[in-house]
Amino acid sequence: MRKEAGLWLKELRERRGLSQRQMAEKVGGNYYTFISQLESGRGRIPPDRYLVWAEVLGVEPKVFVRNLLRCYDPVTHSILFGKSDKR
Repeated sequence: MRKEAGLWLKELRERRGLSQRQMAEKVGGNYYTFISQLESGRGRIPPDRYLVWAEVLGVEPKVFVRNLLRCYDPVTHSILFGKSDKR
């Protein structure tokens, strides 16, 4: 499921016309390789950075967090929102 989140993040970033390096700078990351890791499903955005990411990517924060939760923690997402919820 993290790969799905990664593809979604990449799609959002590309829609904004940002390179991985630019994205890293905007969200306070030191290395663009972190963005690459997230987009390939090998990491998670730290929860304390959700609002910054949502703003940079132009996504309403509740929608952003809900979608990440669906991919990062599907059990909790299912308990809160049901199993059929999609982006």
